[in-house]
Amino acid sequence: MKSINTVKLTIQSLPENIALARVFVAAFIAQVDLTVDELEDIKVAVSEAVSNAIIHGYEQRGDQWVDIIVTRFDDYFEITVKDTGKGIENIEQAMEPTYSTDADRMGLGFVFMQSFMDEVAVTSEVNKGTSVTLRKYVAANQDAPN
Repeated sequence: MKSINTVKLTIQSLPENIALARVFVAAFIAQVDLTVDELEDIKVAVSEAVSNAIIHGYEQRGDQWVDIIVTRFDDYFEITVKDTGKGIENIEQAMEPTYSTDADRMGLGFVFMQSFMDEVAVTSEVNKGTSVTLRKYVAANQDAPN
C-alpha cells in the first residue's frame, strides 16, 4: 500500500527524549480524528518502544541514536522505532509478560505495546539492533479535525 505521508525523528538515547518522541508521534497522528484514549494508547506504546531501545538496546548509554519513523497510510499508521544496539537474542521470550533482562524492570513493555496497538512486529539481530513496528488502524480517508 502506498503511504500518504512519512516523518522521521532521530533522538539521542537519553531518557528525557522519550517525552519528545511521544509528542512528535502524537502531533503527526493527530492528522486524523482519534479519541483522546486512542491517542494516549499510542503515546504509551511509543514510550515503551523508545524506552526499550534506550534501556535494553543501548544499556542506557546516552551516546547512541534512536530513529522514530511514522508513516500514514490510507487506513492505518505505522510507527517504527529502531536502534543499533545489542539486539534481542530471543524475541519470543522477550515478549513474554514480566520477562526482562533488567531485574529492576517489570517486563511489561511489549505487553503494553500489544494491548494498545493493533499490530506489533519485532525484528532483531544480536549486536546489530532492533526494530519495533507498531500499527494502529483508523477509518480510511480521514482528514485532520477542524
